[in-house]
Formats: sequence, structure tokens, C-alpha cells
Amino acid sequence: MNLFDAQITFCYTRDLEATARFYEETVGLTLTLDQGGCRIYRTAENAYLGFCGRAEAERPAGVILTLVTDDVDGWYAKLKEVGVSFEKPPATNAEYGIYHCFFRDPNGYLLEIQRFDNREWDAS
Repeated sequence: MNLFDAQITFCYTRDLEATARFYEETVGLTLTLDQGGCRIYRTAENAYLGFCGRAEAERPAGVILTLVTDDVDGWYAKLKEVGVSFEKPPATNAEYGIYHCFFRDPNGYLLEIQRFDNREWDAS
């Protein structure tokens, strides 16, 4: 059996328009599919984040949406420049062999931008 062709993580939001502005204009993700009540954004070649409008959406707990890149500092600078407030600036986490930072989207989802310093990671 082969691996899957792609991966989408769907999250709920009370305000789909504010979420769309944040991910499209602030973060700069590409809108891949607008289904009306849900929008899907490409984060990597075959990886996506989807947001669906739901009136009953609650503030998320225990979820971290991690975006992996070698350019953590570049993303940090870009997002700071457009007004994103970070909960944690870029720092090394020796326990996990990573370099990362954290911020939240308009829904309260915790986002992490991360680089694996441990070269055992293979994203291919």
C-alpha cells in the first residue's frame, strides 16, 4: 500500500472572513479551493490547512499547527513586519533538536514555525 497523496488539516472558525484575511494577506498562503463554507490553503507541495465556518466553533485547546521551514527567522521577520504578535520569538529547543517560534491566528489556534536541527528528519 502506498502513502497518501496529500494531507489536509481542517479547523473550525466562527469568522471565516477574518480567518481568510489572516491566512491570505498576513501569512501569504495560497487559497487552493474555496468551497463557500470552507477554504483550503496550501502550506507545502501536498499539505493543506482548511478552515470551515461554524457558529459553534470554540477556542481551540491542545492543537498546534506546525509549519516546517529552514527559514524560521525570515518568516518571523516577515510576520512581525505585518503586525503578527508572537508568543515566543525564535529560539532553540535542545530537547527536541529544533529552532522555532509561536504565534496565534484570529481563532486562537497556536501556530509554530519550526526548523528541525536534527538531520534525521526527512520531509520527502
